[in-house]
Amino acid sequence: MSDWNDGVIREFRANGGKVGGYFEGAPMILLHHVGAKSGTTRVSPLVYFPQADGTMLVVASKGGAPSNPDWYYNLKAHPRFEVEVGTETFPVEARELTPEERAEVWPGIVAERPGFGDYETKTTRVMPVFRLSRVS
Repeated sequence: MSDWNDGVIREFRANGGKVGGYFEGAPMILLHHVGAKSGTTRVSPLVYFPQADGTMLVVASKGGAPSNPDWYYNLKAHPRFEVEVGTETFPVEARELTPEERAEVWPGIVAERPGFGDYETKTTRVMPVFRLSRVS
């Protein structure tokens, strides 16, 4: 997965935040999250959902795998980190949505990117959703 992610990251940076292939037309973000145990900064490319209030939603889908992605635990341990959106890099704070908040936004996520609905059918876990808010 690392080689694949590295290619997506290179393409993202070479094209002002846009990538093709599987992610063609999807809004992409690069999370610079800090390892929960290692303290090492890692970069993960993800589809995100811009919100009217300027925040961004990301889904810990891991393609519908039975476990959360590693970055989920990193965000829980270190909720302040940087993101790249387009050609801009800025700090954010992540907060996992409550079950009620998630229930409100989930239909819109699936309507916009139906693949997340497909992922949901592959797992028994509830895929967490985080709200990323820009901080100073």
